[in-house]
Amino acid sequence: MLTLLITIIVLAIVFDLINGFHDAANSIATVVSTKVLRPFQAVVWAAFFNFMAFLIFDLKVANTVAKTVDNGSINLQVILAGLVAAIIWNLLTWWFGIPSSSSHTLIGGFAGAAVAHTGSFSVVNQEVILKTAGFIFIAPFIGMFISYILSVAILWICKNANPHRAARWFKRLQLLSSAAFSLGHGGSDSQKVVGIISAAMIVFVAWLQANGQAVPEWTHVQQTTDAMGHHHLSVPNWIPILCYSAIALGTLMGGWRIVKTMGSKITKVTPLEGVAAETAGAITLFGVSQGLGVPVSTTHTIAGAIMGVGMTKRLSAVRWGVATNLLIAWIITIPVSMIIAAVVYWIVNFLGV
Repeated sequence: MLTLLITIIVLAIVFDLINGFHDAANSIATVVSTKVLRPFQAVVWAAFFNFMAFLIFDLKVANTVAKTVDNGSINLQVILAGLVAAIIWNLLTWWFGIPSSSSHTLIGGFAGAAVAHTGSFSVVNQEVILKTAGFIFIAPFIGMFISYILSVAILWICKNANPHRAARWFKRLQLLSSAAFSLGHGGSDSQKVVGIISAAMIVFVAWLQANGQAVPEWTHVQQTTDAMGHHHLSVPNWIPILCYSAIALGTLMGGWRIVKTMGSKITKVTPLEGVAAETAGAITLFGVSQGLGVPVSTTHTIAGAIMGVGMTKRLSAVRWGVATNLLIAWIITIPVSMIIAAVVYWIVNFLGV
């Protein structure tokens, strides 16, 4: 059982690495496409702030992910299957340059494996799934609305500014906006894996206790509820440090196929528009992930924000065909991940892992 737990932790870190280079485009696409930073400079910048999010964010998203399914009704094989399915879908979408959501594929995989294990959808926390699925549509529109308003406001404020001087200022400001978005990315996405590892720890500890074995200190994970009914997750520091480090390292590895889609295929972006899009994305991530604890997709958020700045020029400036293809990929991510996870679970169960 310990070997299986360690395998899950290793796979979770692998997923976090993949998440980092898969979603690196979210943090750096606009700052690279506007030539504010060279690609290597951009990924180092983003990776640094991915890790710094560890010092800022509470574990609200991790707590939500850990509650995706009833931990008392699953085993470590379920978590293993969910992780393998999420890795498969992330690699497939990365290979084809599709900026799908790592948040949604992980939750979909976790839920699909649990349903395959129990044969019932009742094991799935429907509130978590519905909230997460709802933000497939809500997050891009929030990002789009905020970035559109910001763009219009900036254009109005700077209408009499010297164009060359304004361009220089917005290139500097884009360093701050991309840093803010990278903080939001790290704070939201790293915590998904914290939640999965925490769920595995809870299952492992329950197995140890059921078999009368001592519980090691490094496995102590607690889910508590305060007097106001708010849920809190307490984990050993090594878990978030490991997860934040992994996503930062993954970002350093880059995701150049998706950078092209995010940075130029949706609409052409200037430094001014990059500031508006990244600021809108950061506001959305901070508000939704920390305010509501919902594992919102950084991919969906920045894509909507980029569309929003494109709309300030004219609606035709946004390549809506590309946007439609992205939306289709986003919609199918959870159900496809659930199906892949179910198949993986059956294989794992058949092999007696």
